[in-house]
Amino acid sequence: MIKEKLVRPSEVARQLAVSRSTVYRWFWEGKLKGVKISKRSLRILVSSVEKIFNECW
Repeated sequence: MIKEKLVRPSEVARQLAVSRSTVYRWFWEGKLKGVKISKRSLRILVSSVEKIFNECW
């Protein structure tokens, strides 16, 4: 089983220089892949962040 690192939306926002709400919107739109841990908790896959970064910059 492959384990991939997960990061918090605030960390993704900081890395991509966007707001946290943008990170959440991209998650709900399917642009970022992640895992909804609980009702109020979300983690984003690092590979998904890298993909967005490479497409945008």
